[in-house]
Amino acid sequence: MASLTEAREAPERQLWDEITAVHAGMLGLEGAHMHFQPMAPNIDRKTNTIWFFTKTDTDLVRAIRAGSRAHFCVVGKNHDYHACLSGVLEIRPDRDKIDEYWSAVTAAWFEHGKEDPTLTMLALRVDDAEIWASTDSSLKFGWEIAKANWKEEKMPEVGVKQHLTFPAYH
Repeated sequence: MASLTEAREAPERQLWDEITAVHAGMLGLEGAHMHFQPMAPNIDRKTNTIWFFTKTDTDLVRAIRAGSRAHFCVVGKNHDYHACLSGVLEIRPDRDKIDEYWSAVTAAWFEHGKEDPTLTMLALRVDDAEIWASTDSSLKFGWEIAKANWKEEKMPEVGVKQHLTFPAYH
């Protein structure tokens, strides 16, 4: 369950925790006229970077240019947390990151393992995000809807929305 208190008081920590808990989110390039695609995130909290394994021959990789901006959207595993992150997306075949994030699940996608000639990584340097955390309590939700319908100009209080900005990492 997404903590509304944490969404108010520690939204950045909650964001990284929620992303770490999911298997995939949707990644897409701004202005590329391509559909977003599911990608498994690997988080580097110190640098506000999300790393993705991919292949060099994908449409997404071919569309990336210097300075390309992308969005990564996530729905929390309990469906009570939503986030959209944005930043610069780069092709970065970083051997240290490949070793750090490699897993049996990742290996299943690459015929020649870490030495696969099509293996590369994408790095999304997050600089901006919006989060929405909502209650998963049907009782609270029902109560808030009833209150909102009872009083004029009353909006239901069922969640928290936050805008986050992240400093550039060098």
